[in-house]
Amino acid sequence: MKVTRRNFVKLAGMAGLVGLAGGLIGCGTNSASIKSVAEADKLPPAEKATVYFSKTIDAEHLIALYDKINSEITGKVGIKLHTGEPHGPNILPRDMVKAFQAHIPNSAIVETNTLYGGARSTTERHRRTLKTNGWTFCPVDILDEDGDVTFPVRHGFHLSEVAVGSHLTNYDSLIVLTHFKGHPMGGFGGSLKNIAIGCASGKVGKRQIHREDWVTGNELMERMADAGKAICEHFGRKIVYINVLQRLSVDCDCMGMGAAAPEMPDLGILASTDILAVDQASVDMIYNFPDDRKNYLITRIESRGGRRQLTAMAEHQMGTKNYELVKID
Repeated sequence: MKVTRRNFVKLAGMAGLVGLAGGLIGCGTNSASIKSVAEADKLPPAEKATVYFSKTIDAEHLIALYDKINSEITGKVGIKLHTGEPHGPNILPRDMVKAFQAHIPNSAIVETNTLYGGARSTTERHRRTLKTNGWTFCPVDILDEDGDVTFPVRHGFHLSEVAVGSHLTNYDSLIVLTHFKGHPMGGFGGSLKNIAIGCASGKVGKRQIHREDWVTGNELMERMADAGKAICEHFGRKIVYINVLQRLSVDCDCMGMGAAAPEMPDLGILASTDILAVDQASVDMIYNFPDDRKNYLITRIESRGGRRQLTAMAEHQMGTKNYELVKID
C-alpha cells in the first residue's frame, strides 16, 4: 500500500476498531548494528521513580523542571520534539522552546522525516515546514537526512533491530521534550512515541515499526516499545523525559490543521529520568481529571489499546509504573 496522509488517517480509524476489540478481549547508509555507547551506564529500573510536576506551562517552569533531572546530561545534546505539520494548532509554543533551548549548552532540536507523504516526507519539504512553523531560532538536525544506522533491540517483542536517523549517534545526550496528547493510532503520544517513531528513520525505521501493512493495536504498541528500548539503552543515563500536557487534542501533531480541538484544559508539565513513570503519570493525570471533559481523550486511548504502551515498557524493564509526584509550585 502506498503510504499517504489519507491512508494514514484511514488506517488510524481502523486501528481504533482493532484496539477496541482487543480491549474487550482482555535502506540505510549503514546496515551494521551500532553497539550501545552507554553499556556501562545501564541501571536496573528503580522500585519507585520521581516525577516532578508544575501546573504552570511556561519557559520558567519548564527550565526549573529540567534542572531537577539534568545531572547526567552532558556533551552534545539533542532535544527531540515534534515540530509538527504546517500551521498545526497544537504544537508546543515556539517562544517557550526557544528559551528552553537557549538554557542548554551545545544543544539542537532533532527530528526525522515522515513515512507518510506530505510536508515532512523529504528533507527539503521538512525544512520548508520547519520555517513555516517558526523553528528557526536554533539548529534543527534532521537525523535521517543522510540515511540511517541500526540500533539493536535486545529481547524485543517483534523487532531485533531498528533503523534510526544516522545523525543520532552524533549526540551524547538526549532530552525528550514531548507534547503529550492523543494519537490516531497509538491512543496517546507521550515520551515513548516521541523517541520510538520520532527517532526512527522515515523510510526504513518507521516502516519497521508500522510494518508494510500498518499494524495496529497491541502489536503496534509493542513495536514502539521495542524501538524505544533500543534508544533508551543507547543513551543509558544520558536521556531525560519531559511531557507537556497542553492542547490535549485526541490527535497527534502529525494531523496538522486537521487535528481536533482539545476538549480538556491544559494540565501542566511532568519531568522524570524514567520514561515509563513520566508516561504513566501523564495517563493517570488524564484519567483522574475530575469531570467529563476527559472522556473524549480516554475513549481515544482505550479504543486504540494505548495503555499497552505502558505494560510493554514495564515488561521491557524500561522503567517503573510506581512513582512519587513532586510538585514544584
